[in-house]
Amino acid sequence: MNNKPVKIVETALRDGHQSLSATRMRTKDMIPVLEQIDNVGYHAVEAWGGATFDSCLRFLDEDPWERLRTIKKHLKKTPVQMLLRGQNILGYSHYADDVVEEFAKRSVANGVDIIRVFDALNDVRNLECAMKAAKAAGAHVQGAFVYTISPYHKDENFLKVAEDLISLGADSICIKDMAGLLAPYAAFNLVTTLKSKLSVPVEIHTHYTSGMASMTYLKAIEAGVDIIDTALSPFSGTTSQPPTESMVAALIGHERDTGIDLDAFGPLADYFNEVKKNLAKDFNLNTNISIDPKVLSFQIPGGMLSNLVNQMKELGTEDKYAELLKEMPKVRAELGYPPLVTPTSQIVGSMAALNVTLGRYKMIPTQVKDLVRGKYGRTPAPIDPEILKLVIGNEAQIDHRPADDIAPQIESLKQKLAEEGFPNASIEDLLSYAVFPDVALAYFKKHR
Repeated sequence: MNNKPVKIVETALRDGHQSLSATRMRTKDMIPVLEQIDNVGYHAVEAWGGATFDSCLRFLDEDPWERLRTIKKHLKKTPVQMLLRGQNILGYSHYADDVVEEFAKRSVANGVDIIRVFDALNDVRNLECAMKAAKAAGAHVQGAFVYTISPYHKDENFLKVAEDLISLGADSICIKDMAGLLAPYAAFNLVTTLKSKLSVPVEIHTHYTSGMASMTYLKAIEAGVDIIDTALSPFSGTTSQPPTESMVAALIGHERDTGIDLDAFGPLADYFNEVKKNLAKDFNLNTNISIDPKVLSFQIPGGMLSNLVNQMKELGTEDKYAELLKEMPKVRAELGYPPLVTPTSQIVGSMAALNVTLGRYKMIPTQVKDLVRGKYGRTPAPIDPEILKLVIGNEAQIDHRPADDIAPQIESLKQKLAEEGFPNASIEDLLSYAVFPDVALAYFKKHR
């Protein structure tokens, strides 16, 4: 039985504001308290990756690499953690191996200590390249599997993914529950299964969307989980993680007490309350997000629900929202039960929106065709045979690692950047351009 103190990863600087403030926290909002955060005694601070890279360039007029270096400069004792989408890096499609390798290498060189790597389909072939490169660069590599519910997702399936990740060199394993679907007793059983078979630390990441997250963490802790992801209270709850302060308080005096001083959080919470208010004002954000247990039947992550509502409005069919919610699980089953996380959540969501607007599979987006072709990897269940025929006809599905079909990209990217007027771009700028060409160019034209 695990009776070591529970370790805490603080997510306020990445997933907390990504979930509650549309990823709009600026580097200048972080700097004043980074040294205080460094002294709390966290296992790590998740501060980079996910949507922060895109948001820096697109909305905040910031260089994401500069943000990383700044954070690292102030966090002298606490490891900096990032979230990486495997072969998708931080974008929405697969990139060539040379780009993935270079991105992992430069992330570590600029200050990342722990890289959490996941793939939307839990296809570990899409994680090989990123994990090897991150290991070679000296990072702690955390292999994550995406938790979801379906007839094809049982504890033994998740254990198999975890074992595959360890065989690729994972130093720890993360249960990544992006939609808040993991119930307390299910978490107890899953963690028990993992801890009985794995020799590396196990971390749990969930969202409060369904209202169960703190209970889920408590049962996971009872089952021996090593690390939990929490967010300082202003950036916690609803579609974010459980509050750091509450989880630390809940364990005081218990054999797995975190050992962190509760008083360390007061000034930080006061500070971030102001930051959150300012972000809402400066970016006109609705931060009044409520808990939505309906996620348990629709399995749609919170952020995605609001996107779907907008999509339906644009199509002039918001009156069909109830139909859409019924259509989502149908489409998901037909497309092989992919977990609903970027980019598969957008793919399934768009298909469902088009189905209720124009009729079922009357118009099929390229991304849906690519998912069915196998270009994103292997779906957890086979694609429904009728849908397969409808979407790609007699075309064969690919059965190899999708990135094997992508030629190296770095040299051609250098050439394109030179043609755009940046012949001496740094490798970091080249990588920004690789992942988000349009927004990166706009940024370079203004700042380089």
